[in-house]
Amino acid sequence: METVELKVEMVGIHEKRLRKCLSKLKGIEKVEVDVNIQKVVVTGYAHRNKILKAIRRGGLKADFWSPQNELLSVYASASYGSLGFNNVNFF
Repeated sequence: METVELKVEMVGIHEKRLRKCLSKLKGIEKVEVDVNIQKVVVTGYAHRNKILKAIRRGGLKADFWSPQNELLSVYASASYGSLGFNNVNFF
């Protein structure tokens, strides 16, 4: 059994599309989605390139997860969370 980690650009409705794309592949045991950091973990017997291809065929931007993605997501959530644009009018 193999675990494949992917970075998939998605908003709320894309998770349903993602799961539908992966449900068509044979050998998928489990799909875990973390929308906050746009990380998808697929566990099963399907080849990693077939998983990536299926997601891209579904219209989603995807690539294999790298350690840099982890660092960037932590940095972005810390930076944008402290900016405090809630009470500012730009226009």
